[in-house]
Amino acid sequence: MTDHIARPPQPAANASRRGVLGVLGAGALLLGPLPRAAMAAKSDDDNVLSEAAVLRDPDIPAAGNADGDISIVEFFDFQCPYCRKVAPDLRALAQDDGKIRLVFKDWPVLGGASIYAARLALASRFQDKYVAAHEALIGLTARLSESSVRDALSAAGIDVARATSDLDSKGKTIDALLARNDAQAKAFGFQGTPSFIVGKFRVPGVLTKEQFTLAVADARKAAAQK
Repeated sequence: MTDHIARPPQPAANASRRGVLGVLGAGALLLGPLPRAAMAAKSDDDNVLSEAAVLRDPDIPAAGNADGDISIVEFFDFQCPYCRKVAPDLRALAQDDGKIRLVFKDWPVLGGASIYAARLALASRFQDKYVAAHEALIGLTARLSESSVRDALSAAGIDVARATSDLDSKGKTIDALLARNDAQAKAFGFQGTPSFIVGKFRVPGVLTKEQFTLAVADARKAAAQK
């Protein structure tokens, strides 16, 4: 997997509603016209960009309200400083709104430690603790190492020995999931982490909590008009 550079947030922190709408307007509907890169991805796997694959991959447990009416999909890397910065806002947004479904797409583009963290976190789902693993790792501030990943997961109540065993036995399944995430991110034209899908719109950059609130409202409005 090719390393990418996590980039700073694109929309300004004080962007107006029109600015947020502009970000959404620049993104293609998931089921509408796709970027040229998406067409190549579809030739390899016709389902890689389907609504079910992007929003409801059964191998990715949902956080927030699993039955929520709007999904926010984040393509992230545990070592990305902007992913770490936006995590509390996403958590608060989902809690305050009550109807948002969060989907975390591991996209480990910042090196070997990121790949290790993503694989071990995904292995934690076999003990129903992926969300806890995600929260533990995204909350770290230092550069990751294999030992710091294991320590953080252990402190969060994850059986690291079992996760390691599950990684050994189910590694192909986990790597296939990471490959799907990578194919989707590239097909949507994302250049780094974090990148988002809000409802059915691409948002290739970080928004504030307030801007995410506006984006969710507009995604709901768009859904209601169909």
